[in-house]
Amino acid sequence: MFTEKFVDADGFHIRYKEAGSGEPVVVLHGAGGLRQSRSHELLAESYRVILFEVPGFGESPVNDRSSSIQELALTMGKAAAALGLDRYNLLGTSFGGRLALWLAVQRPEAPRSLVLVSPAAIRPEGATRRPADERQGLLYAHPERQPATLRPAPEIIAKQEALVNRLSGPPRDPELEARMAELKVPVLVLFGTLDRVIPPEMGRFYREKLPNCHFVLVYDAGHALDADRPEAFAALVGDFLTRREAFIVPQHSGLIHP
Repeated sequence: MFTEKFVDADGFHIRYKEAGSGEPVVVLHGAGGLRQSRSHELLAESYRVILFEVPGFGESPVNDRSSSIQELALTMGKAAAALGLDRYNLLGTSFGGRLALWLAVQRPEAPRSLVLVSPAAIRPEGATRRPADERQGLLYAHPERQPATLRPAPEIIAKQEALVNRLSGPPRDPELEARMAELKVPVLVLFGTLDRVIPPEMGRFYREKLPNCHFVLVYDAGHALDADRPEAFAALVGDFLTRREAFIVPQHSGLIHP
């Protein structure tokens, strides 16, 4: 069972949820805020899973201090360090994928491995962010399978959107992409075959730019693929965290996971 905790880091009082024991997995959420799913519970059966709520999301105060995605990544690195984590597996989803990439290139000694889920670090040229209400309807391939949950209050959505819009940057970031070439850590990039937020074929750019990258397509899953296919997601990520460089999926090809 996940328990709610707080840690003070970089001048922020940061909420997080934690469950499990063993090798740590630090999770950075997407633009919609902290979302716990069945996939996290499955991972917590074998790992210590830490779901951070990024400052400026959820019930936390407005974050007008973080002036860039790079600065916010440094904050999250300090939050992990404040928990006594010198080395950990790092997992980021969508906006959190871009945040995780920046954390990894800034502190390459920290991640044991990096998992990018529907990452928003490389988007099609000319792509613009859809409004929050429109994106919500595109997250899942099978929304009917998702548990009924209350949407955040309008003021929380507005606060989160303002922060993400301010820090998102262009669809392609030359500085980040150049630094990705220096990242030697094993990387797993996951996209759902039915992702309607970011085209799943964008995964090939990560494979080209990251020296030790596996790109996997998860069948019958949308942008929130960990919620659409929790068992497949947990099986893939768990296998990758165990094997890393010896991961079963060849680096030169993708896989449609049934």
